Amino acid sequence: MKAMLLAATVLAASSLAALAQPTPPGTGPGTPNGGLPAAAPPSNLDRLRGMQGTDTALELESIPQTGRKADQLRANLANIQLPPGFTIDLYAIVPDARHMAVGTNAGVVYVGTRKTKVWAVTDRTRARVADEVKVFAPSIAFRQPNGVCFSKDGQLYVAEHNRVLVFPAAEFFYEGPDVAVDVVAEQLVPKSEESFNHGARTCTIGPDNKLYVSLGQPYNVPPPGKLDLYAREGIGGIIRMDRDGKNREVFARGIRNSVGQDWNPRTSELWFTDNQVDGMGDDVPPGEINHAPRAGMNFGFPWYGGGHTRTVEYKDAQPPADVTFPDVEMPAHAADLGMHFYRGRMFPAQYRGAIFSAQHGSWNRTTPVGARVMVTTFKPDGTVDKTEPFAFGWLNDETGEYSGRPVDVAELADGSMLVSDDFAGAIYRISYKAR
Repeated sequence: MKAMLLAATVLAASSLAALAQPTPPGTGPGTPNGGLPAAAPPSNLDRLRGMQGTDTALELESIPQTGRKADQLRANLANIQLPPGFTIDLYAIVPDARHMAVGTNAGVVYVGTRKTKVWAVTDRTRARVADEVKVFAPSIAFRQPNGVCFSKDGQLYVAEHNRVLVFPAAEFFYEGPDVAVDVVAEQLVPKSEESFNHGARTCTIGPDNKLYVSLGQPYNVPPPGKLDLYAREGIGGIIRMDRDGKNREVFARGIRNSVGQDWNPRTSELWFTDNQVDGMGDDVPPGEINHAPRAGMNFGFPWYGGGHTRTVEYKDAQPPADVTFPDVEMPAHAADLGMHFYRGRMFPAQYRGAIFSAQHGSWNRTTPVGARVMVTTFKPDGTVDKTEPFAFGWLNDETGEYSGRPVDVAELADGSMLVSDDFAGAIYRISYKAR
């Protein structure tokens, strides 16, 4: 009898102990799914893809456009030198402003960053200065949404570090937090190749109506063990795909870190900038502007560190036989980023069809160089004529300090040119009026 009472006591104690344990959410009696854990709620992105709203606040973050910072930025522009007849003004205060895409309908300027936000910049009065700068699509969690580009039918593509999204009606929905969106590419590079370095993507829509995305490789010079993977994935190159993400292929290889591309409107051929190898000296290797008239070309990296300069790491290796060298060699370490073929008619005739490109400025040169907008003009036969500074003065030659670091150039409908600056957090507008 004592044994039976002892067993009953132990069983009761065990039952009470079990009852005292917390019940995992979604697994108690009467829960759906037969006691299985409840499914995770849909993400904001999933809800938006299903044309459902989110609980994101309707009041959007906006950036003041007046005050001490605006006044100082305008004062700094007094130091910028331009050819006769050109003027530069503050267009907008935009934190971390990187690459820009000008809307095809309302003319809203969408500005990417290397952080977590895309900005919508609006000139509602057509005074050629922004009235409003506010966050775009805040219900979406972006990661380095640097690359922004429009298709001719008004769809905005955003190239993040490792994803591409499309906003089919960006200029319709941008007034609120929720927007129509879809995923074009869930992954641009293998997860193992995600990096904090050289991860700012750029994009364009080509004349073939395909999406082109640059994929910088993360090393100064990559180890040999990475080359096969990079060649296969297009890392250290430019990839292209259908606008829905299908039929991805590598368009160009042998590129270290391109952060600017555009299509020559005269020839419908791709041109792009490339940043070259560090640590080889103040004056080598050169930065590049390259020309890719067809798919399958190789631009020489990592066998060449820039121009015809061989890298130390691959100096004894046989480079590919079909290497294409740059059409334009830029000063070493000036950090050539965004570029744009000028299509407007405001600027004088010698600038029409020219490449305007932004130099971010050096970070590791004994004497700093860059922080300016360059212009590359062409001969009548379509070959490069010359490259020279167009807008400069953001670098103080005496102190070596930057007051601004240009990133990208874009064009408004009136033919004026925008220049983004992620250091000052601003966009400038360059216009021309004959004297």
